[in-house]
Amino acid sequence: MVNTSSAELLDVVDADDHVVETLTRGEIHRRQLTHRSVHVLVFSDQGSLLLQKRSMLKDECGGMWDTSCAGHVESGQSYEETAPRELLEELGLEHAKPLIELFKMQPTDDNGREFAKVYRTENNGPFTVAADEIDEIKWFEPAQLDIWVAEQIRIDADGENGRTLTSGFCEIWKRYRQEVDH
Repeated sequence: MVNTSSAELLDVVDADDHVVETLTRGEIHRRQLTHRSVHVLVFSDQGSLLLQKRSMLKDECGGMWDTSCAGHVESGQSYEETAPRELLEELGLEHAKPLIELFKMQPTDDNGREFAKVYRTENNGPFTVAADEIDEIKWFEPAQLDIWVAEQIRIDADGENGRTLTSGFCEIWKRYRQEVDH
């Protein structure tokens, strides 16, 4: 299967998140240029967080667990337009409950040089998973995620193999627990 998503057009942004040019996703990633993305944390009414296991067909982080849904902000779109689009594309959700903006991540090497707005919503499903994007979805308790993220950070610090969570998710979860759910 050919990954055509590398041809999608994204905006390259400067250090202040202002658009400076438009290039293909593949070119932006190859040159490690700063661009935009969104992440949505979908919680159940019981407080569990839905994570997705990225498809092995993905060109980055295939087979790793990540936020409930995520995606690049396409050229000419806003963060606010992208988040509901990604919920629909990846999980089949036309969210009944509002998306709440939590925070904005600054671009780092660990998050792929992306300004990323992180949103939260509540939904128990059912979900219609995009098979070309996601291999599996599963609910996790926050305390379980705290342990898992700490283990991933230890693996990174020791230079070991065995990462199962994306580094972007680890960053987002640590910030969420420190700033939002403390």
